[in-house]
Amino acid sequence: MDEQPESVTGPAADPGAGLDRRAELSEFLRTRRARLKPEDVGLPDFGRHRRVPGLRREELAQLAGVSVAYYTRLEQGNGRNVSAEVLDAIARALRLSDAEHAHLTHLAKPKQHKKKPAARSQQVRPALRQLLDSIEGVPAYISGRRSDILAWNRMAAAVFGDWSELPAQERNWARLVFLKPEYRDLFVEWDQKASDMVSYLRMDAGCHPDDPRLSALVGELSVKSEEFRRLWATHDVKEKTYGVKHIRHPLVGELALNFESFRLSDGTEQALITYHAEPGSPSAEALRLLASWGADATKAGTGTSAPSA
Repeated sequence: MDEQPESVTGPAADPGAGLDRRAELSEFLRTRRARLKPEDVGLPDFGRHRRVPGLRREELAQLAGVSVAYYTRLEQGNGRNVSAEVLDAIARALRLSDAEHAHLTHLAKPKQHKKKPAARSQQVRPALRQLLDSIEGVPAYISGRRSDILAWNRMAAAVFGDWSELPAQERNWARLVFLKPEYRDLFVEWDQKASDMVSYLRMDAGCHPDDPRLSALVGELSVKSEEFRRLWATHDVKEKTYGVKHIRHPLVGELALNFESFRLSDGTEQALITYHAEPGSPSAEALRLLASWGADATKAGTGTSAPSA
């Protein structure tokens, strides 16, 4: 499936209507089932006689210990009254990761969120801004809902570009990755960065399908980026945790940076993201050089200072 259902994220969708939770649940279960082969779960494979990719609904229902009719209703998007025990059984049968299991639960048994004004901006506590400013030699920033970039320190600007030059609504990782050519050059493994970015947005969508800003962002990216459209249709989900990013910096060359994500516990759904290099490595020396150049490094940045619209 190369394109998403129009009712979910298509160009004709109402940006203020949010995402269709039933369609999200249906497509998520279908795509997870399609990626499993019978031999993966110890079932016989009838080869060319199989007419569908992956497991049949009957096979998945058998593995989960539920009736075919029950599972079919769930895969059609009807998660009403489904128990946590049944979701756990289906998650095991589908061999879901922890993030995928959480996403399934969000879609099938949504939490009730208090309505907040759509135009309300995400606020970063002053103490967190002070913390960012005090972190020297380590690129760090605060990210929020929808992959918004909310605050950052000088080293983050030196490595990733001066985000202060962008309008506030453009300070969003998904927009930068898919709509700004400069960021294709910035990330050595751009394909992986793009895939991760979509997976993070999917997790957010599962938690907040009624968010009009998220729906508008997905709609815009679906129209403007074929790659985003293709990745969104996979329904892959992931939590941002830790790893290594390879950055191609125009001033100091390639950097290998370890990133760590620290989820804040204050209910804001914000996270502190830091990047550091192995001590004594060429990347550590490159970061030291960028730090010593101060404002000059920020202005030169990665070639992303004041990107074109």
